[in-house]
Amino acid sequence: MEPRVTAHALDPMSPAGRALAWEGRPFPRRIGVFGSTGTVGLGGLAVARAHPDRFVVEVLAAGRNVRALAAQVKEFAPRMVVVADDTARGELLQLTDLDPAWVRVGAAGLEETAAASLDVLLQAVAGAAGLPATLGAVEAGTPLALANKESLVLAGELVAARARATATPILPVDSEHAGLFQCLAGLASGRTIARLILTASGGPLRGRADWADATPADVLAHPVWRMGDRITVDSALLLNKGLELIEAHALFGVPYDALDVVVHPQAIVHALVECVDHSTVAQLSVPDMRLPIQMALAWPERLPATVPALDLAALGRLEFEAVPEGRHPAFDLARRAARTGGTAPAILNAADEVAVEAFLAGRIRLGDVPALVAAALDTCAVESEQTLASIARADSAARAAVTTELGRRGALGVASRGDGRG
Repeated sequence: MEPRVTAHALDPMSPAGRALAWEGRPFPRRIGVFGSTGTVGLGGLAVARAHPDRFVVEVLAAGRNVRALAAQVKEFAPRMVVVADDTARGELLQLTDLDPAWVRVGAAGLEETAAASLDVLLQAVAGAAGLPATLGAVEAGTPLALANKESLVLAGELVAARARATATPILPVDSEHAGLFQCLAGLASGRTIARLILTASGGPLRGRADWADATPADVLAHPVWRMGDRITVDSALLLNKGLELIEAHALFGVPYDALDVVVHPQAIVHALVECVDHSTVAQLSVPDMRLPIQMALAWPERLPATVPALDLAALGRLEFEAVPEGRHPAFDLARRAARTGGTAPAILNAADEVAVEAFLAGRIRLGDVPALVAAALDTCAVESEQTLASIARADSAARAAVTTELGRRGALGVASRGDGRG
């Protein structure tokens, strides 16, 4: 009797499925870089700098790091720029010779500029603020190299539906999803799989029994990746990997039963695809974000490396572990929100953002973060349909719930001494 394996077909009309079949646009490509002063944005500009014959930077967007943005404007001479607010706009105009007519402001500016005539938009605006830019690009049919995971966490169903309607390819920039993308690209058409597997390094607290009492300094000392503060905290809690499951579900259109996570401390294997015959295809590379950024900007072409080659002999060994049962309550909460769907992921994301900010400010313990997120998921109403209005309501309710609880704790002068399991 043949063993039973559940086969899952990758939806060719899913955002990543469409990107796998995308023939690309001619070089040199006109690109935009949103979040240009952040880690991913700087990586995108490094790729453009390394391949000046392949990429022309036409749009830049940043928040309030005006001096860094002004230097980028002088180097790349974009035709449009977006900043956070009118104050940043005034400072930028003083530092550059930009035409004021081509400097936009805020979320409306991001949305408008994302719809500009571009060959690829690298969308790396941090947090929920990136959603308008993602939707603006998708509505305009602008091919999207997406690094802003919150767009798919908050509104994966909405973004995927709009991308389907406008035939917009979304190329993943997160290293794990870019790894899945490359594995799937190497398989025959049809791409029927058993599982898509994301790897997690385990972060700086891997194996620590006292993780709940770790300090911000402990948490921010990630052994492999250099990331923003919030994502580094989420990585330590493994919440980030839960968010990436939601992201993978939206990108590839496969059910949650076909998505899995394995801990891999070396962060060399970024993702694996298990086929129905149990053959497993993996993507390996040095942990450097410039590689998935370059892949997304140049797809389907491969450009000469801007990162070091992988030396397996020097590594010696690669280790893999199951995610310890019950060890990561924040990861369990993310899986719960994922399966609930609707606006539950928006509640999860907003509650986590406020709680992590409080932890980094020294107001609560790390173990309190999952407890606060769990309370928000328990008390905030979940709406089944994802719309901009319903997402905004969920986001606001979750932030208010966590802020209220933080105020209560501040008034009492103590933080919870629970284990953080909610």
